[in-house]
Amino acid sequence: MPSSQAQSFRVFVATWNVGGKSPHSDLNLDDILQVHDESDIYVLGFQEIVPLNAGNVLVAEDNEPAAKWLALINQSLNRSYSVASRGSKSPLCSSLRFQKPSLKKVCKSFRTESGRRLKTCNCSPILERKYSKDCCVCPPPANMTEDYCSSEEDEDGLSNYVSTEISSPASANQMKYSLITGKQMVGIFVTVWVRKELVQHVSHLRISNVGRGILGCLGNKGCISVSMSFHQTSFCFVCSHLASGEKEGDELRRNLDVIEILKNTQFSRICKSPYIRAPEKIMDHDRVIWLGDLNYRIALSYSETRKLLEQYNWDALFDKDQLKIEREAGRVFGGWKEGKIYFAPTYKYSYNSDIYAGETIETQKKRRTPAWCDRILWHGGGIHQLSYVRGESRFSDHRPVCATFIVDVQVSNGGLRKALSGFNMKVASEEHLPLTRK
Repeated sequence: MPSSQAQSFRVFVATWNVGGKSPHSDLNLDDILQVHDESDIYVLGFQEIVPLNAGNVLVAEDNEPAAKWLALINQSLNRSYSVASRGSKSPLCSSLRFQKPSLKKVCKSFRTESGRRLKTCNCSPILERKYSKDCCVCPPPANMTEDYCSSEEDEDGLSNYVSTEISSPASANQMKYSLITGKQMVGIFVTVWVRKELVQHVSHLRISNVGRGILGCLGNKGCISVSMSFHQTSFCFVCSHLASGEKEGDELRRNLDVIEILKNTQFSRICKSPYIRAPEKIMDHDRVIWLGDLNYRIALSYSETRKLLEQYNWDALFDKDQLKIEREAGRVFGGWKEGKIYFAPTYKYSYNSDIYAGETIETQKKRRTPAWCDRILWHGGGIHQLSYVRGESRFSDHRPVCATFIVDVQVSNGGLRKALSGFNMKVASEEHLPLTRK
C-alpha cells in the first residue's frame, strides 16, 4: 500500500437541545458556529428539534424544522464566502416562513457541484487490482436503508452525492462548505459539513440509528451515528439524547442507554477489498466523538447547587456531576476523554432568559436543578481539543455546547497536498485546555 503520513485538520463539534422549538429565520448561528475561526469539518447535533409528543414519535416525523436548521447553518457557513450575499438573508431561509419545503430539495441545495457521488469505497487501488476477481460490491439488503446512505435518498433526500442544483444565494462554485450528510430520528438531528475541496477525500459514509425511548426502542430518545472515512482515517460521530430525569438512580438508565448504543449500533459492510473493511461498530473507528444531551445531572439539592453556582465554584460542583462519578466508577465511557469544564451548567433556563428555571414564581413548576446535561466526549488517539465552551443563545432552555479539535488524519503521500485548513495555531490562552477529564 502507498505510505502515508499524518496531517492535521480542524474539526468543530456542537450539540444543542432546542426544546422542541422551530427556529425563526432571523436566528443567527454565526457566534455558535464560530465562523470566524474556520474549521475543515463541522459536526452539528441537535436534540428536540420537534416536540416529543405522540404524533411525532408514533405517527409521522416532521422534517420542516430540520430544513430550517439546514438553511440557517448554510447561511452562517457559506454567507461570508460570497461578497454579494454578505449581510443578506438567504431567499430559501426567508421563504421558510411561508411554505413547507421538501427536505430532499433543501438538502440537495446545500451540496457543492462536484458532479460525482461520494466514493462508497476508496481503498487502495493496488489492493483493488490485486483482489479484483474476489471483490464483489452487492447492493445493500432491503433492511439496511437506515444506515446505507445512498438508500436514504428516497426517504429524506440525505443521500451521499453532491448535487449540481443550488437555490441558495451563493452559486455552487461559490460555496465554501458542502453538506455531506444529515439525518433525523424524531427529535434528534445530526448534520456534517466539509470544506468543499476536501469532499473528494470523504468515503465509506454510513448512518445508523438506535432508538432508546418508549419501550426501549422508539426514537424519542437514542442516537444517530455517522461513520465515514476521511483520507485514510475512520471517523464516527455519535449524536445522542439519553434518558431524562433527576431522581436518584436515573443515571443508571443513562448508563444503560450508552451501553446499548455501543452494542446495537451497526454499520453496513460496503468495502470493496476483502482484506480492508470499513468499521462496523462505533469503537472500531480510529477517531470517535460523542455529542449530545446526555442528561446526566448534579447529585446535589437545588439549594446546594444554587449556592455553589453563586460562588462560581465549578470544581466543587463538578465533583457531584453524575457523568464524572459514573465514569470514575468505571460504569460508563471507560477510556473516553472530556475537556475540562470552565462554564456554567447549561440546563435548565427559562426561555429567552439568563435565569435558571425555578428562580421566579412564574417558573416554579418548571424548576430543575441546574446541570451540565450537554456534553462532548472523544475516544481514540490523534485528537487534541483546543476549546470547550458553551454558547449564550437564549433560544432554548438549554445552552449550546461547542468544542474545537485538531485531529490527525493519515494521508497517503501520493495524495498529500498543501494544508488547506488555514487555521491559526495560536490559540487564545483561555482556549488552552491542558487538563482533560480522564
